Order: sequence, then C-alpha cells, then structure tokens
Amino acid sequence: MTAATIAAAPVRVASTTRPLLAAGVVAAPLWATVSLAQAFTRDGFDLTRHPLSMLSTGSLGWLQITNFLLAGALTIAGAIGLRRTGRGTWAPRLVALNGVGMIAAGVFTMDPGDGFPAGTPAGMGVLSWHSYAHFASGTLAFGTLIAACYVLARGFRGARAVASVVAGTALLAGDLWATAGGRAGSLTLAIGAITALLWISTVCGDRLRGL
Repeated sequence: MTAATIAAAPVRVASTTRPLLAAGVVAAPLWATVSLAQAFTRDGFDLTRHPLSMLSTGSLGWLQITNFLLAGALTIAGAIGLRRTGRGTWAPRLVALNGVGMIAAGVFTMDPGDGFPAGTPAGMGVLSWHSYAHFASGTLAFGTLIAACYVLARGFRGARAVASVVAGTALLAGDLWATAGGRAGSLTLAIGAITALLWISTVCGDRLRGL
C-alpha cells in the first residue's frame, strides 16, 4: 500500500502541474491576439501613437480590461507551474509578479487621450490618479518580466539562453524608447512586450512537454 502510494505521487504532482503550465502557455498568445485584433479594428486607434493599454478606454474598453485580468491570472498560474517543476525560484516569482502587474493594469485603466477613443482631443491632458496607478502597474509588470527573462537565461545554454536575453532586451529597449518619447514608441513597446510574454509562454510549453 505504501509502495503504491509513493509510486502514484509523481503522477498526482504532474497532473496538477500540467494545467498550470498550460495556463502559462495560453496567457501570452491570448493577450497578444486580443490586443492586436482591437488595435487594428477600433476606430481612432494608432499603434504607433497609442499604447495597447489605452484600449481599456471607451465603450469597448471592457474587452481589454478583461484581457488584462484573464492574462494576468493565467500568467500567475503558469508561474506556479514553473515553480512546481523545481527549476529555480526567482524566475517563477518574477513571472508571478508580472501577472500581478497585468491584473493591476486591468483594474487601474489609463485615461482617454491623444485622439483615442475617437473624438477625444489631442494630447493627454491632466492625468487622473488611476492613470498614475496604471503606470505604476506597468512598471511592475515590465520590470519583473524583463528580470524574469534574464534570470531564465542563466538556466539555459546555447540558443535558448540567447533567446531569453533577446526577449528581455527587446522589452527593455522598447520600454526605454517609449519612455523617452521616441518615434513610434508605442509600437516598439508593444513589440517588446509581446516578444517577452511569448518567451515566457514558450518556457512554460517546454516545461509542460518535459513532464
């Protein structure tokens, strides 16, 4: 009886870890697909000028808010799955914090501005407290995601290590460029964020296949 219980334990652990890792696999593609679909279809939105977070404003803003909340929850689940694989502690913690930042970014939305939603005056105007809270949430989400990519790189070799560094650097560069007011900064930030998020989903997929 004892031997049977011990033999079954790894199966039970794997069965509870798989759906968590699967959630991490889905998180980034879901967020990117929903965000980009809106970016190319919502009237007045310009990806070179408007950050994807601004999609949370307007009559259809609930779509992006839900997107942030769901992707954040899936990311946290994926982080728990990564931790259960037993390969490091800091990367899963950072990924989990990234998920927390995404949820907070959904709760605290940006203000309408710079012509979006359609009919909004140009410029950003006076920012509200929840807009500043959104920026703080973004700082948490981006900072921990960048760090997670670099920490993960230390556990890889060869092409995977390079890919992890490239993903983190793409987001770092995109964030710095957007913060500095660089041309098409919102686009470079979107590219960097999606690249880094997709890498985390890829890592979750690798761990899932390894179970």
